Amino acid sequence: MPNLSDATRHRILYGGDYNPEQWPEETWYEDVRLMRAAGVNSVTLGVFSWAKLEPRPGEYDFAWLDRLMDLMHENGIGVVLATPTASPPPWLGHLHPDTLPRDEDGRTEWWGGRQHFSHSSATYRRHAAAVTEALAARYGGHPALTMWHINNEYCTFDHGDEAAVRFRRWLQDRYGTLDALNTAWGTAFWSQGYGDWDEILPARRAHYLKNPTQVLDFRRFTSDMLLECFTAERDIVRRHTPHLPVTTNFMPLWHGQDAWRWAEEEDVVSVDLYPDPRDPHGAQEGALVQDMTRSQARGPWMLMEQAAGAVNWRGANHPKPRGLNRLWSLQAVARGADAVCYFQWRQSRQGAEKFHSGMVGHAGEEGRTHQEVKQLGADLARLGPHVAGSRVTADIAVLHDWHSWWAGDQDGRPSTRFAYPDVLRAWHRALWEARLTTDFAHPEHDLAPYRAVVVPQLYALTDAATDNLLAYVRGGGTLVCGFLTGTADQDDRIRPGGMDARLRELFGIRTLHEWWPLDTGETAVCDGFHGTLWSEEIEPDGTADETLPYQGGELDGLPAVLRKGRAWYLSTLPEPDALRDLLTRVAADAGARPVLGGLPADVEAVRRGDLLFLLNHGRDQVTVEVPGTHRDLLTDATVTDGVTLGRYGVAVLTEPPA
Repeated sequence: MPNLSDATRHRILYGGDYNPEQWPEETWYEDVRLMRAAGVNSVTLGVFSWAKLEPRPGEYDFAWLDRLMDLMHENGIGVVLATPTASPPPWLGHLHPDTLPRDEDGRTEWWGGRQHFSHSSATYRRHAAAVTEALAARYGGHPALTMWHINNEYCTFDHGDEAAVRFRRWLQDRYGTLDALNTAWGTAFWSQGYGDWDEILPARRAHYLKNPTQVLDFRRFTSDMLLECFTAERDIVRRHTPHLPVTTNFMPLWHGQDAWRWAEEEDVVSVDLYPDPRDPHGAQEGALVQDMTRSQARGPWMLMEQAAGAVNWRGANHPKPRGLNRLWSLQAVARGADAVCYFQWRQSRQGAEKFHSGMVGHAGEEGRTHQEVKQLGADLARLGPHVAGSRVTADIAVLHDWHSWWAGDQDGRPSTRFAYPDVLRAWHRALWEARLTTDFAHPEHDLAPYRAVVVPQLYALTDAATDNLLAYVRGGGTLVCGFLTGTADQDDRIRPGGMDARLRELFGIRTLHEWWPLDTGETAVCDGFHGTLWSEEIEPDGTADETLPYQGGELDGLPAVLRKGRAWYLSTLPEPDALRDLLTRVAADAGARPVLGGLPADVEAVRRGDLLFLLNHGRDQVTVEVPGTHRDLLTDATVTDGVTLGRYGVAVLTEPPA
């Protein structure tokens, strides 16, 4: 299958969403002039253009898009052509109300915004296929076309009647019989036994707590239905252009898609990334999303959207300070991106996102944001021939699974004081601050290539996943698991003993007596650190090689941390410094080392292929010691034994030619 390298051709794609239908045609020529000056080599067209392309049912207007495709080609700018199916035109909902989704209360989500489509609607799917077919037939042979972008940020839930029919069909395929479904859902509780498939509904509003496994399956179903929408359009464009890659854009760590499964259906994995510039952990949030996307892609990936400046959905939408846009963009390249793009090229003057920044902002060509965009374009042009297509390697894998997240993120749990993504971020942050490069992996993936595997939390584990972890440790790997891991199976059925018996044996646990969640602001005093969020009443079986006990309170003397051989279990979340120090020790014992030692506090070092990226996330000038003589690709300067980085500074070092 085609991949990102087929579109990049030893360069980094640079550009973003271009919505010229919002502007008079004379502006298009000004846009092209600015694009060329900024080093833009790729634009995404048509993401939200359905009403423009098909103003009335079956009546297409391609003349404007013909001129744009030709204009881009004449100026050496490639086109990522989008199917416009994320925002159906008003006529579709007006003529076919069955295409509109309903929320869990049965209320219709009307047109006037975006994403107003029912993934289960046969009418929606038919019209989406028709406009996709028309686009692919017309532009499949156009020389400007480099890639297809299907829909946009799939995120629509639907609890309507047609979704209910599809949900029942999905359940029949999954379980086969009602007896099997009733067993999986535990319907003996609260008199929920089903005697007919037609009795089953989506996870609609309930008087009290919903059936957890019904909710879990509805989340699985939603991901699968949206994926069906994607693959249907993908298959249409592939039929016309089998040589071109196809993508759709993930949202970072979004709850609604099993991105492991989705990534297998894409030629290019792409993501939208919008860290808050005021967030002191913004750089680490970016690194987490970049590591996860790279791991889903199993190679180079595409940063489909980011903001050149401010967004418009936070309480106070701050712009990026001078230099931060460049820094975060080059961080993405360091962690495997072969495309750096934005939403959007020119900031809108009307509509819901007129205060969302663009590569050309309201200040125009002379604005600071656009001037920084031009500098970044020059940087990427220098780096492209050296970096495009190269890989990032890691000795450590962080395990993540959407199904486990869906199972654990429901009502009726021991604690609502924490969310799974916060636990995942805390563990990744500890590894990032230890300067340890990490991949992400599914718990059933091959883990043999990694020196250490960390599991921040996997509440629900399949038998296959558990077997995989056990085999990894038996094969000499080092495993570190966080609290509430292995508690339930794939049906959200609690394992006997509150943790899978095989895992208890692995960690040296005889009995897990009770879960002791910690309240907001409450900590557990442990040997050498404080625990947060959670604690557990664990009785060890005497086989552990090392324990760190709780001190004081009901759990006094019981283990907060156990190690048996190469397997570690943390029954609490250590405070940040303690978690970082513990994981640093575990990694070192496993033979995993930072890319570069002795780094200043705010400097990140990442090796991609033969290049060493140094990124200063601080505002103060720092000097980084790097033994030997190197060439900085961004400045073409030769540096010996060290490099000085200014505020938000970046160096990309390689060996100079002999």
